[in-house]
Amino acid sequence: MKAILKKEFNSFFASPIAYLVIGVFLLINSLFLFIFNDDFNILNAGFADVTPFFYLAPWVFLFLIPAITMKSFADEFNTGTIELLKTKPVSDWQIVLGKFTASILLVIIAIIPTFLYVFTVYKLGNPIGNIDFGSTIGSYIGLLFLASTYTAIGLFTSTLSKNQIVAFILGVFITFFLFFGFDEISTSFGNSSLTIKSLGINEHFKSISRGVIDTRDLIYFISVTFFFLFITKTRLENE
Repeated sequence: MKAILKKEFNSFFASPIAYLVIGVFLLINSLFLFIFNDDFNILNAGFADVTPFFYLAPWVFLFLIPAITMKSFADEFNTGTIELLKTKPVSDWQIVLGKFTASILLVIIAIIPTFLYVFTVYKLGNPIGNIDFGSTIGSYIGLLFLASTYTAIGLFTSTLSKNQIVAFILGVFITFFLFFGFDEISTSFGNSSLTIKSLGINEHFKSISRGVIDTRDLIYFISVTFFFLFITKTRLENE
């Protein structure tokens, strides 16, 4: 797995992908949080809070993570190198987990500079340091779990087509539905709405973002991530 991880990780930085993902992620968030005169602007909020960032990040990741993962298997299938890869002394699980870990590491690298947002809000607080660290830490933990789920979905959709654009579109569609779709569906089901909402990513992400780490939320993210990794591995076996 280590060899796969290293190969995938190096391939990100050997092309513009890594730099574009990190740059676009930081640029979009910075523009909305500090430049644009909108509801997300931290400077206009009147209080020290980084919640707008954690509202924006899942939507930005919804497009950027499928862009990271779209070539993971689609390119291997298209060029035929998947056959060569499968002859190596590595299992299908090691291939999947190696590519998954490399993608997650790139996402973490993109997230690290956003600690500057927290530092900025920390300094802008009145008094200095007047910030809810509990919800902030919870939100970062939730963001990592959310990114893991998005990545697993992206890897799966990358096995569905040799065309990277098709894999990207499928990745965006599935992540959008799992993140936002159940919230919309729940509005039509009255008393059952809470149960339906709990099937979606957004409900569990918001729960962790409150600063309370509930085992139900952790089990949800781990289960959904494992499910998509498992069907990715199954797709790989059948190729």
